Amino acid sequence: MSRGHSEPLNSTPEFEKLLQQATHRVRYVLRLYVTGATDRSSRAITNIRWFCERYLKGRYDLLVVDIYQQPSLAQTQEIIAAPTLVKSEPLPSKRLVGDFSDRERLATSLGIRKEKEGENPYV
Repeated sequence: MSRGHSEPLNSTPEFEKLLQQATHRVRYVLRLYVTGATDRSSRAITNIRWFCERYLKGRYDLLVVDIYQQPSLAQTQEIIAAPTLVKSEPLPSKRLVGDFSDRERLATSLGIRKEKEGENPYV
């Protein structure tokens, strides 16, 4: 059966639902560059893993790179400080330095946006 031209098709709610689902499927590709087993490196690893499991669960790939063990990877990425977190996806790419204990700043820096009141605070 044809709908004819008398009644416009309202797909806005369907589109918004699909858009929200697509946003939840965005995959984050992260590399954390650290310098051995220092306290600062250990804190950064713990903080990033906690953050990813809390706010990006099932939607991230995290590779921890010890620049003492793999200096060529750090050189290729031009890492000059550690710990450094490199987000390559989604674009735009970002570089963050620190121990990542400020979760609000980390979320903002990674482009993880706040949602409306009552919804998941991170996407």
